[in-house]
Formats: sequence, C-alpha cells, structure tokens
Amino acid sequence: MKKVQPMDVKANGHYSPGVAAGGMLYISGQLPMDPVTGQVVQGDAGVQAERSLLNLDKVLIAAGLSRDAVVSVHVYISDIAYWDIVNEAYARFFGGHKPARVIVPAGKLHHGALVEIEAIAECRGLNID
Repeated sequence: MKKVQPMDVKANGHYSPGVAAGGMLYISGQLPMDPVTGQVVQGDAGVQAERSLLNLDKVLIAAGLSRDAVVSVHVYISDIAYWDIVNEAYARFFGGHKPARVIVPAGKLHHGALVEIEAIAECRGLNID
C-alpha cells in the first residue's frame, strides 16, 4: 500500500487523499475546498463539483495518472435538485471518458459543502502500488 499526497490537497482527518494498492488507486472523498484558502469555494453545486473534480485530479496527477484511468466515481450531493448541474460539470471534466458512476443524495455534507466526490482509478504498470 502506498499513500498519495498531493502538496496542495490537505487531509483534515485521519486518512490519505489517495492510496494505491493491488493495481488500483483509491481516492478519498474530495470536497470543494480551495487549496489557497482552505475553505469551501463559493458558488452553486456546479462550481463546487468543478472544484471537487479538480482536487480529485490533483490526486490522480500526484500518482502519475490521467482522468482516463478512473474506473468508478461516487458523487455525493446534499440535495437531489443538484443532479443536473453536477452532471454537467462532471461531463465537462471527463469529456468522452465515461467511468462507472453513482450520484447519491446524501443530505448535509461536511463544512456545508454541496458536493463530495471519490473515485477509483487503475494504476497497473505504474510504480505506485
């Protein structure tokens, strides 16, 4: 097992942003935290989804992976009404790549965030697992 810790993605709890094991990279839930201020970005669920995805991307990059390595994504939203706008931000982020996905209305999220996103990526062939 190898921890993946991008320099500007903070783990504010007892966990690692990413863990590589068994040829897979497990990316912990990424909140829409601004890496400069450490606060949730202001804006609607689409803006927050974009920031969460950019934070997820930083973990992928730190592991030497691209977005195309992602095989599964779990998206948590505080209200089902955000499904469409989050889906739009997600589609822009992944483009033609379509990993398996679930969007779960989860109610209140930490720090008042509207979105949290976790993922699993394949890292076979890289020297990180």
